[in-house]
Amino acid sequence: MSILKKLAGETAIYGTSSILSRLLHYVILTPYFTRVFLQGEYGVVSDMYTWAALLLVLFTYRLETAFFRFGSRDEDMERSFSTATLSLLASTVVLTILFVWCAQPIADWLKYPQHPEYVIWFAFIIAFDALTAIPFARLRLENRPIRFAVVKTLNIVVNIFFIFLFLEAWPWLLSNGWDILRDWYHPEQRITYVFVSNFLASGFVLLFLSPLYFRIRLRFDRELWRRMILYAAPLVIVGIAGVINQLIGIPLLKELASDDLDYNKRMMGVFSAASKLAVLMNLFTQAFNYAAEPFFFKHAGRSDKEKIYAQVGQAFALVGSVVFLGIMLYLDVVQHFIGKDFREGLGVVPLLLLAYLFLGLYYNFSIWYKLADRTMIGGYIALGGSVITIALNVWLIPSYGYYGPGWAALACYLFMAGASYWTGQRYYPINYPVGRMAVYILLAVGFYGASEALRGVIDGRLWISLTVNTVLMLAYLGALYGMEKKYINRMLGIGKG
Repeated sequence: MSILKKLAGETAIYGTSSILSRLLHYVILTPYFTRVFLQGEYGVVSDMYTWAALLLVLFTYRLETAFFRFGSRDEDMERSFSTATLSLLASTVVLTILFVWCAQPIADWLKYPQHPEYVIWFAFIIAFDALTAIPFARLRLENRPIRFAVVKTLNIVVNIFFIFLFLEAWPWLLSNGWDILRDWYHPEQRITYVFVSNFLASGFVLLFLSPLYFRIRLRFDRELWRRMILYAAPLVIVGIAGVINQLIGIPLLKELASDDLDYNKRMMGVFSAASKLAVLMNLFTQAFNYAAEPFFFKHAGRSDKEKIYAQVGQAFALVGSVVFLGIMLYLDVVQHFIGKDFREGLGVVPLLLLAYLFLGLYYNFSIWYKLADRTMIGGYIALGGSVITIALNVWLIPSYGYYGPGWAALACYLFMAGASYWTGQRYYPINYPVGRMAVYILLAVGFYGASEALRGVIDGRLWISLTVNTVLMLAYLGALYGMEKKYINRMLGIGKG
């Protein structure tokens, strides 16, 4: 269990950075945005970040994962780092110029014809983020999660600083006689200032990581680059499909919810705010993925690797089920982190939580095709998930609004987790305890169902509801411990082995 505890420790550190940075965003910016922005304005912000996530996959073309694969041995680290970094540097310059040049046509296509500056700011944001992808990957591969955590946290702190500078401090200064700012600040461009803040924060991160660039030996290995590209190409499909599966519901709401563009923007805002309430599960899966990917590659040569991978999958399912139930039982409290006008979308939260739980299981089950160099199979699975996502969104959004993306995400990740497990058992068998993992999830859903059934009896009294839900949470934890006492004790280092 020492190997598993090491992964848990690294997940905790990566999770601390992700959770702390996202928590700062969650506790500060989400309540702030959902109170100062209208639903439609918040929808525009969410829409732009969806496209940014998609483009980041194209800008990086998953070379960071190829770097894990080919740089995991110490003797190959520098050669792989130099080759991947030089490749990204060249392609990022070309793509950034292209997007800036085509800013107006892209803004017209996005239905923001009056705001080509949105495209320009995001071209530079994505460029900066792409140029930090390999340095961040090196920190992960070198097991330096503390520095990784510091940089990630500073990124969001700088972002928050500039957002409040532009949206609060400067308007206050203008109202108190600082007329010198009038040539620099335009109150009607509040959305633009959100993007400018992100641009400055991303630039700060690139500057902070720039010392790693000075370690480049300026050696470009064409043969290694060819192998890295062939390895990463299917993962680009996986990455694009991943963004589609997780975020495409937002722009599809803009297109399909109704014939009224303003109404559709409001629906984007409501769905995006509701999805923020599922952020803890998403953070857990993200933190796990940050730590697990280099962990799996580092231990691929162990004779007991299949046993370790199975234990990791079981631990994820157990903890993920607890996270799901904890958020749902205390949703009456958690909901206050978003503005009152955005709470109409709370019904989609359990769907998104379960979807992210199955996404985490997919991360576990899908590691086999990266280890076995069968990434094309991963591409096929991700494409299948995207077909499900798009088809269900197109079918459900016109009738069910923002519930469509919720059901589509759940169906997609359930399929992808199942397909990855099934293909893995065929090509790279790992004896996951899927029966026990399913019990964890079904029990959590059952306890949530019991809470909902009791809600009508409680008749809206919050303190009674929270008391009952706390009892249910303790009962669930007790049931898990009773069922997995030896396993949990070993995982926590209490028992033997």
